[in-house]
Amino acid sequence: MNFVIFDDNKSENFYPLTLNRAIFDLRCGVLKLRQRIENLLDVEESYLIVADYLHNFYEEKHPDSKINMLPSDEITLINGRVLTQNQNYSLKEKISELRIGERLESNNQIVAAKLKAEEMTICSEMIEKFIIEKTTLKTDNDIFLFEYIWQMIHENGNLITKDFNDIFYLEDNLLQLEMGVTALNPYNIWIGEGASLKPGVVLDATEGPIVIDEGAIVMANSVIIGPVYIGKNTTIKALSKIYPNTSIGPVCKIGGEVEDTIISGYSNKQHEGFLGHSYLGEWINLGADTNNSDLKNNYKNVSVYFYPEKNKIDTNTRFMGTIIGDHSKTAINTSINTGTVIGLGCNIFGGSLVSGFLPCFTWGDNYNHHIYNWNKFIETASLVKLRRNLKIENSEKEVLKHIYQITNNK
Repeated sequence: MNFVIFDDNKSENFYPLTLNRAIFDLRCGVLKLRQRIENLLDVEESYLIVADYLHNFYEEKHPDSKINMLPSDEITLINGRVLTQNQNYSLKEKISELRIGERLESNNQIVAAKLKAEEMTICSEMIEKFIIEKTTLKTDNDIFLFEYIWQMIHENGNLITKDFNDIFYLEDNLLQLEMGVTALNPYNIWIGEGASLKPGVVLDATEGPIVIDEGAIVMANSVIIGPVYIGKNTTIKALSKIYPNTSIGPVCKIGGEVEDTIISGYSNKQHEGFLGHSYLGEWINLGADTNNSDLKNNYKNVSVYFYPEKNKIDTNTRFMGTIIGDHSKTAINTSINTGTVIGLGCNIFGGSLVSGFLPCFTWGDNYNHHIYNWNKFIETASLVKLRRNLKIENSEKEVLKHIYQITNNK
């Protein structure tokens, strides 16, 4: 059986993070949504359905996957937004119950479908219509699909725990630590090959697991309280405080105080400052003493700018920080208000409280800004990636140019 993981028409719900990636490539827990589905179903060869403008970029980024094509065979299509398991269901069991020609929906959203396909090319803009035309309906409203970024932030700790139990937990775990490192509940800790923990580090896995991936460095006198995931080759700076429900992707440099936050990867928050209940993309740099608020002074629910409605909506939660798109930067001493959304490719400075919504490629702050010059943006983005011995390939540059044009009506 071939498994096909697809993006549907909800991509805009997760902007700015999904302007340049599929929803299923958002991290929540240790894994990305796609990786958790592939792990659950033992997927050997990935078929991925993305937006048409992401096709070339994904072919270059995922050379071992088939992008925007269906094989001539029996296939199972799976919505990349689905939460694979909770106390009410197992996605694997639900999929196994499907017959050829059936689709499974939850609350009027396609979860999965099983059908006999002919070899063809297709994209996420076409996939739902294709599935509906080829299948009959089966309903199970207990199955959960992510619809908003803040749901991922609040589910992150649970999924770190699930991923640890599914992938990293060893009953005969023989945790070996460097001299001067303190570990509480060591059976709840996994440390990858080549990771380094300096003297004075405290790993407190009493309330949840801690995964420190391969090549990561935790510098002296830092405290990590699980559930937490530290990605490959990421550095946690000295005296850092990483609180529960935090996932930090690969090749980041993180300092100060972080809690209930997801950082996708290749991003820096090296200095003091608080970051809480937030979701950051890649290639972001937060200047020294950048802080965000994640709780309003009146303790009411936080409203957040929602791209599909071009307006703020109630998140139904009192704790919500900031959402920041890829390639954005903040100056030193930047203060970010509760529920602020900062688009892709922004350069934020000016000294005022950053609040509400800043569109992609904003240069300045809420009160004094203009559109970031394209040539200057791509020059800086290229230099940033070069520092990690990477480059912006033409396919990625085309995606970023497309985003620049659609977000600035050019």
